[in-house]
Order: sequence, then structure tokens, then C-alpha cells
Amino acid sequence: MKMKVWKKCMFIIGVPLLVITSLCANNKIPDNSVKKTRSGTFIYEKDKAWEPAGEGVTRQIMGYDGQLMLVKVKFEKGAIGTPHTHYHTQTTYVATGKFEFTVGDEKKIVEAGDGIYIEPDILHGCICLEPGVLIDCFAPMRADFLK
Repeated sequence: MKMKVWKKCMFIIGVPLLVITSLCANNKIPDNSVKKTRSGTFIYEKDKAWEPAGEGVTRQIMGYDGQLMLVKVKFEKGAIGTPHTHYHTQTTYVATGKFEFTVGDEKKIVEAGDGIYIEPDILHGCICLEPGVLIDCFAPMRADFLK
């Protein structure tokens, strides 16, 4: 009889203690060797190579984490941003130049100072009318852009 009471007490005390210990262990400060995917804090244009992104198109990834990515894209006159889709939400700011953008069934001319919102999974692309730079923001980040 004494053994049964002892086992019940250990169960009653032990299980909650085990649960509390597990909860506390999960809230520890993460080990420095485990990092989430992200860029450095400061990204300098002069230190960042331009990557090819199509004929007459190059890009620099200017910052990212798992939720967000900022990309600078440089176009030569006549270069084409090939029509494509992706599951990311995208916003684009025209820093310089002039572009003919097609988003879904809409085609518009945009120039420096203008912006474009591109919802996920919609076909979009552009033609560069005057050399320029686009600033693209993606959510979540474009993992396919990382090497």
C-alpha cells in the first residue's frame, strides 16, 4: 500500500515538474551557433557585386530575413523583365528610368518616383524604356535569389 501512495505522489509531482522544466528549456536564449536566415545589418553598394538577372539586367540584394527582402535591379534600355509569377507579395519603387509594366491584364508606363504593387501569383513583367533602377521588396524573402 505504501508503494502505491509513493508512486502516485511521484506521478503527481513529477509530471508537472517535467512539463515546467521542458517549457523553461524551450524559452532559453538561443545558442549563438544557430542563426536564422538573414543578411548583415549594413549593406554597402560599393561592397556588393551586381549579379546577372537576365540580358541587360543586374541586381544587388540589399537586405533580407525570412519575412522580407529588398533588391535593387538595374536595367539597360530595351532590357526585359521576363513575365513571370511567384507566390511572394512584391512592391516595386522606380528609383530612376522609365518602364512599361504589365501586371495581370494592366499595362502602364511608370517612371522615377512611381510604385507598383504586385499581388502573389499574378503574371507580371516589364520593358525598360529608359535606363533605370527598380527597388523591389518581397515578402516573404526570395530564397531562390540566394546562392
